[in-house]
Amino acid sequence: MTEDVVRALGLLCLGTHLKRLGERLQSETDTVIAARGLAISASQYPYLACLDRLGPLTLGELAEAVGVSQPGATRTVNALVGQGVLAAEPAPDDQRRKIVALSAEGRRLVAIGRAEIWPRIAAAVGDLCADLDGPILDQLNAIEDRLRQKPLAERAPPPSGKD
Repeated sequence: MTEDVVRALGLLCLGTHLKRLGERLQSETDTVIAARGLAISASQYPYLACLDRLGPLTLGELAEAVGVSQPGATRTVNALVGQGVLAAEPAPDDQRRKIVALSAEGRRLVAIGRAEIWPRIAAAVGDLCADLDGPILDQLNAIEDRLRQKPLAERAPPPSGKD
């Protein structure tokens, strides 16, 4: 087996370690979302949750609230507008700014997320991280090991049977 150099280099590669763990968690969350038959990704759901929680926002405010760069937010928002999940209109006071809001489809996806997806993912991640203690690198390694042993979708409680 090839050496895991990211683990071997420890804190020197913390950013890479966190990135690969984040990518793995998002990929496994996508599996849970796809099993429900939804055409949205884990990386897009925070935008919907943010707009549900805070209401319509400018693109800059949305990027700040989600914690991403404005170009990254613009790409995601444009994709979600194209899917009919979000609506973006020019701001009444400044045509250069866009106001982003949930569409009816976006509100439907938030309702499904809130009722079915988000609780399952929160429970699965809670199970994954249960009893972790100690230095951060040991915890990251334990999370990665646990994901190899039992993927997030298998940790998520079964859906409630709603359709």
